[in-house]
Amino acid sequence: MEPSRLHRVTALDLTVTPWLWPFAQTRRAEIDAHFAEQQRAKPKMWNGRVLLARRPRFEGRSFSAEYFETDFASFLAWRDFGFPDRDIVNGFGMGALRSSDGAFVLGEMGSHTANAGRIYFPAGTPDLDDIRGGTVDIPGSVAREAEEETGLGPGDYRAGADWCCVDIGTSVAMIRELHVDMRGEALQAKIEANLAQQSSPELSAIHLVRRRSDLTPAMPRFVTAYLEAVLPD
Repeated sequence: MEPSRLHRVTALDLTVTPWLWPFAQTRRAEIDAHFAEQQRAKPKMWNGRVLLARRPRFEGRSFSAEYFETDFASFLAWRDFGFPDRDIVNGFGMGALRSSDGAFVLGEMGSHTANAGRIYFPAGTPDLDDIRGGTVDIPGSVAREAEEETGLGPGDYRAGADWCCVDIGTSVAMIRELHVDMRGEALQAKIEANLAQQSSPELSAIHLVRRRSDLTPAMPRFVTAYLEAVLPD
């Protein structure tokens, strides 16, 4: 199990700067071959542009990092090849949906996605749509992913004031609780009804988590580390 470190912060300082990733250049042929193989198995997979980070730093109540643009194929190969460049991190936001009775609501990724079967909060690797004035807008990314995956817009929840950053070395998940004034089962049903109206939803199932015993191996370490810290036994 990956070691994890949790940091409570109130400020995110995430700049975007032009930078050529040596891994993406020197291993281009391997990356392209790997993506072609993955795309044959999952034709809907798209090689868009994403943002990864380097030089992550926690200072007091602030998290800062320098982001750069690359293609999804390079990100996928970096992940699937076992993170050969340890100077790079996947720094992304997550919206921890929480109902009025304390249940967390997580989604299971569909079979056509790159993370099929994995269970976590609404999230996504930042992309070019998340850049605002030369910085990465993680609050905006979280709101966008939450709406795309669950149908819940900013008017449906109250966002927490701070962030819990879960650092597992290769990833930093910036998690903010999104409080919904609805009980767990009702919120689950609302999201499921929204998924039923989509022709190709990202999520295949919705799960409620109320205590640590509800955690499963399908949940990534950055999710379980956060939930272990806030849930009762």
